[in-house]
Order: sequence, then C-alpha cells, then structure tokens
Amino acid sequence: MAAPSGRAARRRSTVSQAQADSEPFTVPMTVRGYETDTQGHLNQAVYLQYTEHARWSLLQAAGIEQAALVASGIGPVVLEQTLRYKRELRAGDEVTVSCAFEWGDRKIFGMRQLIVKADGTMAAELTGVGGIMDLNARRLVADPGAALRELATDPKVLGLE
Repeated sequence: MAAPSGRAARRRSTVSQAQADSEPFTVPMTVRGYETDTQGHLNQAVYLQYTEHARWSLLQAAGIEQAALVASGIGPVVLEQTLRYKRELRAGDEVTVSCAFEWGDRKIFGMRQLIVKADGTMAAELTGVGGIMDLNARRLVADPGAALRELATDPKVLGLE
C-alpha cells in the first residue's frame, strides 16, 4: 500500500527524531479548560500565547531578562507569523512548545516553533520573522543576533556562538 500523500500525510504528521534533535529549547504546557472554545478545542488565539511564552522563556533561559532588554533600549518584535493547525488540542492535553531562531546576516531572523502532544503528534507549527527594535529610534537594529549575544549569559541557547 502506498504511503499517504498530501493532506492526509500532513494530518498524520508527527515529530521525527531529527526534528526533535534540531529544536534547542522546549517548554512544557498543559491545556487548561478555560482556554478552550465551545467545541472543546484550544482556542486559536491561545496557540499564539503559547508560542509567545516559549519565546520569552527561551530568552530567559539564555540569561536575558525583559528588564535588561528595556535598560539596553531594545526589544524583540514579531514582524510576521504563520500558524498551521495540524491536530486539535483539548483541556488536559500535555504539550511541549519548541522555539528555534534562524539567524542570518540581515536585520531580521526566522522563528520556527512546534506545539507537540505527549504522544509525539504535531498539533501546530508556527513559522515567523522577528527582529530586535531600537526602542528610541523605533527601527530594527542592524544585527539582532549580536544585540542578544551581548546580553545573554548563555547565547548557545539562542543558537548563537
């Protein structure tokens, strides 16, 4: 029998070991009842809150506190994000939310985040573009990786050497 393709394959997607190994940071979460909609599913807006929580937790794990960002006159900004829902989440589901930044040589950086159920099934995938804003100039800094590396006590957590 042929392997499923297209939409059927995407619906059955799980996280492979290679994907899991490439994700440098995860945060465990439990879906709470008050976060669900009338169908009993996790409300669509809460997925974005989960991914935002993971991004801030990643910065914190790298040793960057929000107060240090503000004191330095910079702050992270989301410029674009796409969320793909793969499987429903319900109250009580245990998930991990991963966060990986993809650094380049521009003012922006990529973000990839997975929300994965305890059984390894991918519930959602977020891809996006972020930057680091100079809070006084209201412009993106030229090198976001360098700006965060300067504040981090453990830049490797951010994917920076």
